[in-house]
Amino acid sequence: MTMPKSLPYHPYKISNLKDPAHSAGYLREILEEEKGDLELGIMRKALRDVFEALGQPNMYAEEASLHLEKLDALLSQNGSTTIYALAHWLKVLGLKLTVAVHEGEKAEDEGSVGGAELAEVGNV
Repeated sequence: MTMPKSLPYHPYKISNLKDPAHSAGYLREILEEEKGDLELGIMRKALRDVFEALGQPNMYAEEASLHLEKLDALLSQNGSTTIYALAHWLKVLGLKLTVAVHEGEKAEDEGSVGGAELAEVGNV
């Protein structure tokens, strides 16, 4: 009796990331899991996975290559322009960068915004 072979994880992950909502959740988890100690390599890999699922199938090879070059360039930047560059990079994939209230930090009073989106970057 032979054991069934397991399926490779990467193709499975990419097929799930083809759903933009799943891709957004994946990136959100990567950002939240790191708790301020975001490792650039992990974020770069996650963004490349999302690109492979959402962007690459919809672009010509040259356009896809340029988009990945932009990612590498923006992740090597310092300063406030980086956040806007990342927001634009995600927008091309149909995603947006948002800021929301941290669940553990919600204000208790009636006038609070709760879990509502507070800001969107680069979607003007």
